Amino acid sequence: MAVYTPITRPQLEALLDDYAIGQLVDFTGIEGGIENSNFFVTLEQDGQSIDYVLTLFEELSYEEMPFFVELGQWLQARQVPVPYAIKDRNGIALKQLCGKPAFFQPRFHGHHVSRDAISPEHCAEIGAALARFHLAGEEFYLRRQAQRGVFWWRRESQAIRHLLKPEDAELLQQEVALFDELRDKPFGLPLGTIHGDLFHDNALFVDNRLEAILDIYNAATAFLLFDLAIVANDWCTDDQGRIDPTREQALTRAYASVRAFSDEEAAAWPTLTRTAAMRFWLSRLIPWLGIEQASRQGAEMRLKDPDEFRRILLQRIEQPANLTGTS
Repeated sequence: MAVYTPITRPQLEALLDDYAIGQLVDFTGIEGGIENSNFFVTLEQDGQSIDYVLTLFEELSYEEMPFFVELGQWLQARQVPVPYAIKDRNGIALKQLCGKPAFFQPRFHGHHVSRDAISPEHCAEIGAALARFHLAGEEFYLRRQAQRGVFWWRRESQAIRHLLKPEDAELLQQEVALFDELRDKPFGLPLGTIHGDLFHDNALFVDNRLEAILDIYNAATAFLLFDLAIVANDWCTDDQGRIDPTREQALTRAYASVRAFSDEEAAAWPTLTRTAAMRFWLSRLIPWLGIEQASRQGAEMRLKDPDEFRRILLQRIEQPANLTGTS
């Protein structure tokens, strides 16, 4: 179970005293999370049971949290279906529990789609929703540098170089340099608030219709198209890293039907699909090599195979991506 910080019933009841959302009936830890501790919380109010999610943030500091609190409420107010922090009686959403930032969110009841069940229709749903997410965030008034962005992957790719096979070390450096070349080009790519981690297990569906986009806590200010590349590399590939062109076309066409691509984005797409694969290859390599993250020392980590994204990267190099639906 991915609950790094256990809580007790008295602790939860004391926190709920600040709210007017009901009396505690039951709570249970949620399996499957990687970065945070999550709990389903059932409350009773006016004779009705209502479910919420309580999240304790394990990696983000209290000072970092206002960006995510404000973003969730901003997106929800613009009809983007994301969890958002619920305010207490005094209008305060961000709390502390067990010394960790914490807040309550509404609970969604849809289901995750397994990788082998992802269809072109699912890809179209998430493509259109991501474009609406980007448009809704265009005027969001806060900015945040990605925690694992360009400066991070430059540093970490060098730091682990001596632990890799020479060909893998060279491949990482090649891809870091490729993105630097893209950033140096004279044209500009649209920047905005991105989700940053919209894998298929961060979306919920009801009857093949998207109900919610989850886990916005990797959101940052970055190239919008990089966000779409992250989605394409997860939603449109199999476990061997092979790209499904039908799913990828459904994804990009649906996205473009909401937010049209520029010619510059079409030119940058092959590079950004490679960069997105490199970034997640690197972030999985670090714990795989036994390098602990400071906030996880002593905690059991659920490791994910980094070779999945190495294979995707090699596929993207061999068969450069083509952006469908350019304007």
